[in-house]
Amino acid sequence: MPVASRGNGRLPPPEMDIATFLIQCLNALQYGLLLFLVASGLTLIFGIMGVINLAHGSFYMIGAYMAFALAPIVDATFGGGFFSTLLIGMVLAVLLGYVLEWAFFSFLYEREHLQQVLMTYGLILVFEEARSLLVGDDVHGVNPPPLLAGTLPLGEMMTYPVYRLFVSGVCLAVALGMYFVFTRTRLGMMIRAGSANREMVQSLGIDIKFLYRVVFAAGVALAVLAGMVAAPVSSVYPGMGNSVLILSFVVVVIGGIGSIRGALLAALLIGVVDTFGKVLLPQAAGVLVYVLMALILLWKPDGLFKAG
Repeated sequence: MPVASRGNGRLPPPEMDIATFLIQCLNALQYGLLLFLVASGLTLIFGIMGVINLAHGSFYMIGAYMAFALAPIVDATFGGGFFSTLLIGMVLAVLLGYVLEWAFFSFLYEREHLQQVLMTYGLILVFEEARSLLVGDDVHGVNPPPLLAGTLPLGEMMTYPVYRLFVSGVCLAVALGMYFVFTRTRLGMMIRAGSANREMVQSLGIDIKFLYRVVFAAGVALAVLAGMVAAPVSSVYPGMGNSVLILSFVVVVIGGIGSIRGALLAALLIGVVDTFGKVLLPQAAGVLVYVLMALILLWKPDGLFKAG
């Protein structure tokens, strides 16, 4: 089918009517919230525990492949569906994070950042090879649950998938849950105190090693959850965690290292800039996020918010 183009061979920007604008706003919100779900785990590990975890994107990939590989096993064993797969995947993610912290990351807290980078990069290679051996290198798709497979009408000609709204709802629920835990519970108080002064917390009789394992397991579970709920939206493919890792670090830097609310605001800003950039300025869309980061760091070198 022939496609209309300008004299320079480039497509004209699409007309932005109300329905299209609303759809792009929903896309930006869903993308930003999903990015927050990944980056919040990274800012927990990086900001509170002081570990540069390059393998965090691999946890996102593991979550997506869990959604693909566990679904037939859960259906055959328990007769469950997508939500049962999510629940089982989260349990496995917490166990994975706890074991990884005990076996590897617990030795990195007093090490130099270069050693942290080298070890976590090695974990990326291990996870990628394990993925290749267990699942293969093909691209896979994951179907959304039948309950959420429909669409909602937006205007006379356009519709929006219900599952994307579900993803946004899950991310918002997690964000509210994290806010409650960190500001209203004893666990949140211990985590914040441990990030500020580890020696003082230990002197008060709190098991800081166990506390850090809980934080790391939670960070891994958040990334895995993001991968599992994102799998029906985007296909499951090798190396899918690499680009997410880069953007997650951008979110952490913009929002402020260790700040959950900063990660949320930064992720939403990136979602808006990236989504509308691809629609309105497709030639420059690849750099707009990094321009945003540079501008914010010129204004606030430590990020939007401090840890907390």
